Amino acid sequence: MTHVKRFDHVGITVADLDEATAFFVGLGLEVEGTGSVEGEFVETVCGIPGAHCEIAMLRSPGDGARLELSSFVKPDHVPGSPAAMANELGMRNVSFEVGDLQAAVDAVAANGYRLVGGIGEYENSVRMAYVRGPEGIIVSLFEQLG
Repeated sequence: MTHVKRFDHVGITVADLDEATAFFVGLGLEVEGTGSVEGEFVETVCGIPGAHCEIAMLRSPGDGARLELSSFVKPDHVPGSPAAMANELGMRNVSFEVGDLQAAVDAVAANGYRLVGGIGEYENSVRMAYVRGPEGIIVSLFEQLG
């Protein structure tokens, strides 16, 4: 029996919701909605008494894939490892296909975000780069070639 009906979203907890939202909107995601959640539901799901968080739900214009950004108002967030590299355990990147990789890299660089390494090409079919986004989030950007 299969339990999963469909993929819904990836969630990332951030300290600065506005900065993280602006970064992903700058890449082309659209804000689907924003809100605040607190009370019994979030306390039960997260296992954090007194939890209160602000949320921005973003949607990819091409396929409707969703990204949830959450920022805890209470309790205060716990720092992660903003310098984490791809070989560290845990979620290491969120990936997006772009139409023009160099243009996307240039756009995020104009806002102070840098490549983790360089732009790589795989078998003349894909070009890819990791960008270190807000709060250390690694964002994989890739372009299909030919």
